[in-house]
Amino acid sequence: MNERGEDSMSVIEVNHVTKDYGNQKGVFDVSFTVEEGEVLGFLGPNGSGKTTTIRQLMGFTKPDEGKVLIKGMDCFKDSQRVQNEVGYLSGEIAFMDEMTGIEFINFIAKMKKMTDFTKIDELMKYLEIDPSCKIRRMSKGMKQKIGLIVAFMQDTPILILDEPTSGLDPLMQNKFVELIQKEKAAGKTILMSSHMFEEVENTCDRVVLIKDGRIVTTQSMEELKHNRFKHYEICFYKEEDACLFEKKYPKSQRKHNIISLMMKGHTNQIIQDLSQFDIEDINVKPQSLEELFLHFYGGEQ
Repeated sequence: MNERGEDSMSVIEVNHVTKDYGNQKGVFDVSFTVEEGEVLGFLGPNGSGKTTTIRQLMGFTKPDEGKVLIKGMDCFKDSQRVQNEVGYLSGEIAFMDEMTGIEFINFIAKMKKMTDFTKIDELMKYLEIDPSCKIRRMSKGMKQKIGLIVAFMQDTPILILDEPTSGLDPLMQNKFVELIQKEKAAGKTILMSSHMFEEVENTCDRVVLIKDGRIVTTQSMEELKHNRFKHYEICFYKEEDACLFEKKYPKSQRKHNIISLMMKGHTNQIIQDLSQFDIEDINVKPQSLEELFLHFYGGEQ
């Protein structure tokens, strides 16, 4: 039975996995699943255990304890079969620097026994890259695009992506989000580690947060959004009105005629209370996921 209480087999299963490198480095009793057609965001600061977990999923290292399964196959024992099902992007891609980008793509395609290159051409066009120059002369962003092409070109049913937008400019980050949304619509199962909270918000169904090698929380995107605070900045015409409002909301902060506060939930009540005053301007923005997770990073509950 998986963590959702269902009997069906999850596509990706991490069951009580420990990989201890000493000095508190590694992962400890980590468990989560990814269901078919789901996009899971795997979040945490550097050194939290994201890459260690992903390397075990790819069969590069064996857990000290626990099991890592993809489609019911043991990721270490059946690593070759598992890797045929997975499009993988490493957090630190190992390139052959003397090759050109297209030579490297063709080399990997040959290794994967690919015969149809249509998807490669589509991805090169979509990511706006000419991979004809030597890899050693490429920027970090260009290398990342090559890595994305290699991960997506086989059209595998599962994608495991470690920091996929590292080095990409904001325009390309948006294109990546669209690419994930398209793959999700095609029914792909995707595990994506990330620091980019905006891309997680726009692509993921659930998030798993890991800190110091241990799972802190697993929540649906809907739960996270529901638990978010909103930032309000309200500019009153009269300072005395701002003072009266401040008394009603003691957690607010006032500077002259401007009130700042954070509140969870619906805005109905605050709008009702503001209707009694003359308001010059109001600005409302949701708390970012980054802010939402800071208390987990800080060790608060």
